Amino acid sequence: MENLDTTSFEKAINSLNSIINRYKRDNFDVDIRDAVIQRFEYTYSLAVKMMTRYINLVSPSEQTDMTFNEIIRKANRLGILKTDLNMWTFYRQKRNMTSHTYDEATANEVVSIIEDFKDEAEYLLNKLK
Repeated sequence: MENLDTTSFEKAINSLNSIINRYKRDNFDVDIRDAVIQRFEYTYSLAVKMMTRYINLVSPSEQTDMTFNEIIRKANRLGILKTDLNMWTFYRQKRNMTSHTYDEATANEVVSIIEDFKDEAEYLLNKLK
């Protein structure tokens, strides 16, 4: 079986982790908060892409145009996710809210879940390796 290149995903998680640690030290800096949100956005997107690539790698007969729900359910059946569709839908909702980060309350709501997402992304990365 062909190997899945997780380099970009690993770099994204490391970048997210780094900015989360900075934000913990200085959580009043809105520029750092905004950087946390931005890194969450692209790490989330890469996570879904990595799941899709993995599914296509281990199940080449699967459709390449699976819906989000199908991707998450299949990834869950393959044992590469820590949580289930409900949690990934929650992360997706928060990701979709990030276009409204100019709203202080929304930005803070999104930031509040990012560390949990980072743990999920790290779990996924370890399973993909």
